Amino acid sequence: MSQDILLILTVSVIIFISTIISKITRIHIVPIEILLGSFSFSFGLIEENQIFKLIAELGFLYLMFMSGLEINLRDLSKIPSKILKLSFVYMFLLYLFAVIIVLLFSLPKMLMVGFPLISIGLLPILKREHIDKKWLDHAFVIGLVGEILSIIVLTVVGATIEFGTSWELYKILSILSFVLFIFYLFYKTVNLILWWFPEVREYIMPKVDTLDQDIRFSMMVFFAMLSIMLYLHLELALGAFAAGIFLATFFHQKHHELHKKLNYLGFGWLIPIFFIHIGTTFDIKFLLVENLILMSIFITMVMIVIRVLSSLVFHRYYGIKDSIMLGLSHSMPLALLIAVASLAYEHNYITIFYYLSFVLSSILAIPIVMGILKIMNISNKKNKNF
Repeated sequence: MSQDILLILTVSVIIFISTIISKITRIHIVPIEILLGSFSFSFGLIEENQIFKLIAELGFLYLMFMSGLEINLRDLSKIPSKILKLSFVYMFLLYLFAVIIVLLFSLPKMLMVGFPLISIGLLPILKREHIDKKWLDHAFVIGLVGEILSIIVLTVVGATIEFGTSWELYKILSILSFVLFIFYLFYKTVNLILWWFPEVREYIMPKVDTLDQDIRFSMMVFFAMLSIMLYLHLELALGAFAAGIFLATFFHQKHHELHKKLNYLGFGWLIPIFFIHIGTTFDIKFLLVENLILMSIFITMVMIVIRVLSSLVFHRYYGIKDSIMLGLSHSMPLALLIAVASLAYEHNYITIFYYLSFVLSSILAIPIVMGILKIMNISNKKNKNF
């Protein structure tokens, strides 16, 4: 059988049977997809394939797009300014703890960048299980600050590694600053246009839509933003994220319906392929590398602990328990962590040992964090019943 055919069949089967395994074991579907991807790669059912990698990357970008779709910038005005200010304190503490731990344990300096990374890509999955939680709604906005900062740090580190301190580095940083400013002007301009001509919303996304015009427009915005980022040599995740925020902010009248439609495409097909591909980056035989599991657990625990400690700055607003849950929800920067590890390893900033530790810890964090959140969520429900 052709390897390409075997790849298609294997991925298709994993996407389906992972749902059954998840129901039987009551383990979240994401770690199951990653583990099945890892086993399939280890036993030769899946091999490196450029098209598979490309679709997986598209799945990650779609996950970022769905994350952005959860954030309506108009809702920022409803969040207490104190919470927004504390989110910057929260991020500062993450980087402070990261620097202290790296220096204390004499770890590679690149971990100062890796430890504090925040990605809200998995928050839409959590939202399905933690309904009507104030801390989770705010976790998107607080995570937005962390996500943007993480992407900026990733862009700066990547440019510094690639170009050093040459003119090209300053050029990339200038372009990034300019793009963020343009995003702000664009938001103000579109907001003004839709204020004067509100019927434009209905024209672009009609209530009675037999041609799926809302989906077509959403995909146009998604790929247009990716194209702009690609042209400017900036992080694609930023473009996907911004596309989702744009739709959630300016077409909120169809947010629920649009979100539901886009969910089917993303979580039913594209996003699982991304998680399966993540699994294929880690061969099971790597577990035999001496001290690899211990180092991976250490990295995972550090990432969880520094977020839990930093999240306590919100305890006056959410209480200690919900603040901890907020911090835990930011403890799974899967793709960003692997991106930093790959970048550092390719340019000899870390050894293969630390690269594999990063990959394994990014995988371990998901079942650990989701398991803890599930237990804490059940505990909260029981307490309310009493």
